[in-house]
Amino acid sequence: MADAAGVEVVNFGCRLNALEGDGIARAATAAGLERAFIVNTCAVTAEAVRQARQAIRRARRRDPALRVVVTGCAAQTEPATFAAMEEVDLVLGNAEKISAASWAHARRDFDFGIGAEQKVRVQDIAAVRAATPHLADRFEGHTRAFVEVQNGCDHRCTFCIIPFGRGPSRSVPMGAVVAQVARLVESGHGEVVLTGVDLTAYGADLPGAPTLGRLVRAVLARVPELKRLRLSSIDAVEADAELMRALAEEERLMPHLHLSLQSGDDLILKRMKRRHSRAEALAFIAALRRARPDVVLGADIIAGFPTETEAQARATRDFAEEAGLAFLHAFPYSARPGTAAARMPQLPPALVAERAARLRETGAGLLRRHLSAEIGRRRTVLVEAGGRGHTEHFTPVRLSGAAVRGSLADLRIAGHDGARLIAA
Repeated sequence: MADAAGVEVVNFGCRLNALEGDGIARAATAAGLERAFIVNTCAVTAEAVRQARQAIRRARRRDPALRVVVTGCAAQTEPATFAAMEEVDLVLGNAEKISAASWAHARRDFDFGIGAEQKVRVQDIAAVRAATPHLADRFEGHTRAFVEVQNGCDHRCTFCIIPFGRGPSRSVPMGAVVAQVARLVESGHGEVVLTGVDLTAYGADLPGAPTLGRLVRAVLARVPELKRLRLSSIDAVEADAELMRALAEEERLMPHLHLSLQSGDDLILKRMKRRHSRAEALAFIAALRRARPDVVLGADIIAGFPTETEAQARATRDFAEEAGLAFLHAFPYSARPGTAAARMPQLPPALVAERAARLRETGAGLLRRHLSAEIGRRRTVLVEAGGRGHTEHFTPVRLSGAAVRGSLADLRIAGHDGARLIAA
């Protein structure tokens, strides 16, 4: 958020969007934009688009003089939706939003006026071949820092609109990643998260095709001052052997992984065009636990995918239990125009909502089981603002006493409240 005379960026969706939002704010401010309200949209669900439109209308009612710019994945995939809104002054695509020249151009246009034919500036994202990451030297107000190492996706899961919003997979060279991590550590960040749209696809487009595992090894070897390294969501079928070895051997690589699984039923996985089966996912999870016995896992699961039967929904809930997941992110299926799944027979919305609710209930039970197992253990907690923190396993903790923000505190876990641990 910014003051009334400055730039305000509202981010929807993934961590990568939030990371890029920080760069947008810097670029728009440097360009001299004033009273600018920038909405960095998400296209994953229809609900995310609805929330973005709602935020735009609310902001314009609050201040009719705001200059409203819409960007992000939904702006890329459906620019006409936002261009048709009378509250919107400018629509920028995902490639344009990270270009300083785009914001300088926007400043000039706001000063001299934007014609209807200039309102949409969205290039063909499929033609973008180079990674242009947001590289901040410091994340003000945050103990944890994020580094974009990859963007885009070359796969075509039938439910997913993201490849149309983000374009093809493209990676940041290893040297640039290492240098960025070193700058962040020098500025005071003890924990860094490597993030991307399809993180385990890292390096396939670079000379020599370095893997994510090689990148992890390089970061840890060349930045010895880094206390903790984390990974964002990974795909089981793309995890390379070096990454598995790093998980087993590198204590500074945190024992928490979030998996893109989406379903626990083989037929639904096939219709989703996922590249793993239920058995392969369970085998990968078993391999992770052999490599790092204390690893804690989360996963994304979609409820109510087209054609899903009650038995298949139950199989997915059973899968989550069998896999021993601790963090289950349950999403109700949302048809996205242009995707193959949107053309499949759809389930009634009420049934999708009901199955998502039951999946969330399963997730709540799995989380309570994980939290209960932590009671009495000692954990190293990265201290954050407001008396909060996270353990090595990214389990949220409420601290009972004062601790220095940004420090790593060795604490005993005394209990939990169903959502987070409570330190003694």
